[in-house]
Amino acid sequence: MPAPRVAFVLGTRPEIIKLSPLVRACHRREIPHTVVHTGQHYSESLDTVFFEQLELPAPDHNLAVGSGTHSEQTAEMILGIAEILSDEQPTDVIVQGDTNSALAGAIAASKQSTALGHVEAGLRSFDREMPEEINRILADHVADSLFAPTDEAARLLEAEGIDADRITVTGNTIVDAVSQNLELATRKSTVLEEYDLEPDEFYLLTAHREENVDDPDRFAGILGGVGEFARRTDRTVLYPIHPRARENLAAFDLSVPPSVRLVDPLGFLDFLVLESSARLVITDSGGVQEETCILQTPCLTVRDTTERPETVDVGANRLVGTEPSTILAGADEMVSRDGSWSNPFGDGTAGERILDSLL
Repeated sequence: MPAPRVAFVLGTRPEIIKLSPLVRACHRREIPHTVVHTGQHYSESLDTVFFEQLELPAPDHNLAVGSGTHSEQTAEMILGIAEILSDEQPTDVIVQGDTNSALAGAIAASKQSTALGHVEAGLRSFDREMPEEINRILADHVADSLFAPTDEAARLLEAEGIDADRITVTGNTIVDAVSQNLELATRKSTVLEEYDLEPDEFYLLTAHREENVDDPDRFAGILGGVGEFARRTDRTVLYPIHPRARENLAAFDLSVPPSVRLVDPLGFLDFLVLESSARLVITDSGGVQEETCILQTPCLTVRDTTERPETVDVGANRLVGTEPSTILAGADEMVSRDGSWSNPFGDGTAGERILDSLL
């Protein structure tokens, strides 16, 4: 067999974070590898800054794909990734999650008969209107090695007819990333002082998914429900707002409640400190559902479905949709949770398990 050479394909903040333990493990074990950044998040504040903050080397390739329709983005990525794979001839391509970058990497690898590993395989929201759901299903079914974060994810893959010998339950690399970076974040971040926040005395909001921020009624419902809960409990909500969401506020002429404080997107270390210090996190992000569960911070998910049901099962998270009344009821319930649930995502060694399985 040829000596292993791994190509990581990524393009968004969650992918950078969740693949960072694998990249670090390759460095530590002296496994040749290359990092291909698609540029799916084209704002420097949303992507390349994370490499610096996480003390990772800059990507070897940056396709700088940027904005465009889902089809345009994915097509341009496939062409660029295919050219790099043809030049570099890796033995394995690794993609993570459910983004257009993951789908493009999966298609490019399959067309060149390069072994494909899918990290965080088997997640399902069962909502096929979500582009992410289609991406993760396609990546799973074309992958040679499927690295499921939980036994439930593995069960769902087998139920779809995927051979059990292609599936390995590894835990979730977000546990590795949180473990590796929390101490660094606590030592380096001054975000609480910068925004004059006291631990356990504020709420944190993230809302960026298309089905929420591109829909004026759903976006208004989130802002209204969260703002009213903050007003009733006399606390501030900090909302690091995605550029597209900020643009939509103006386009839809939506008002932001006085209790909701908009700030620019934050780096992972600052955000990790906010997640660990907040009394309650309200989100539509799958990754944030996991991170808060690991950090023992109560979470409220403003979506109708979730591909992280384990967080709900252990009591760390509640799914409430976007109606203000259900947000208020859910927040009333979750804000008093004490964080004593068990972590369903593994012991922080998922990255090493994935490499061991590959090699």
